[in-house]
Amino acid sequence: MTVHPSLQSSIDAWTHSIEAIAELVTPLVEGEWNRATDLPGWSVRDIISHVIGLECEMLGDPRPIHTLPRDLYHVRTESARRMEVQVDVRRHHTAPEMLSELEYTVIRRSRQLRNESRRPDAVVRSPLDEDRTLEFVLQQRAFDVWVHEQDLRRALGKPGNLDSPGAHVTRDLLMKVLPGVVAERAQAPADSVVVFDVSGPVEFMRTVRVDAEGKGTINGSVSLGPTVTLALDWETFMRLACGRCRLAAVADQVKIEGDRELAGRILDNFAVTP
Repeated sequence: MTVHPSLQSSIDAWTHSIEAIAELVTPLVEGEWNRATDLPGWSVRDIISHVIGLECEMLGDPRPIHTLPRDLYHVRTESARRMEVQVDVRRHHTAPEMLSELEYTVIRRSRQLRNESRRPDAVVRSPLDEDRTLEFVLQQRAFDVWVHEQDLRRALGKPGNLDSPGAHVTRDLLMKVLPGVVAERAQAPADSVVVFDVSGPVEFMRTVRVDAEGKGTINGSVSLGPTVTLALDWETFMRLACGRCRLAAVADQVKIEGDRELAGRILDNFAVTP
């Protein structure tokens, strides 16, 4: 076995989610591949194209040479344009073509991951065109495929796997950015204390504290008399943090105690995915 132990949990989470995605789309008829998802402009087919494309980039395959149409209203940034190329180049592929490429890509990628011999701190180029450590990129891939698995489940009406290994990788990555959301994006004042009380299949309570210099930190300690407490279920937390919905759509599922103005700023700046 060549995989470093600290990489194995991300690889296992990725494997679990990618196999779940294949299981979800294999029985679909042609028309179901066009079903809309929560992602603006993206269908079920488009999400599968995105997943295939990024895994191909992780394999070192060259990016497609492809000119995007000018009328893609949902493509507004250079990052979005980069992501869209792998999607648009497959928009006219049939269901059998999509399934065949997905299966082949998963086989190749699984083999690559089984034979991974680099150290966790090795610097690699991520699909987002950034130089990051291998450990972080594998966490990012596990996060991405789990979130897209959930996108597909909502679009197809097949809920599940909210507590799978990918869900726990996603929780851990989202925890790391919460201090920035509270202290920098929401501009919480010095000495603010914000508690996130999340229930459901993945349950946790975390406290973000903003110090006198405006820097945020997070831990699992209980705080008495916090400035704000946000109580919500795991799926709602994930959907908000991943930009799958706005607060107005799930307001009845979020309980706010304390400074409602600060709570509003936090929730308005909660989406952390590109």
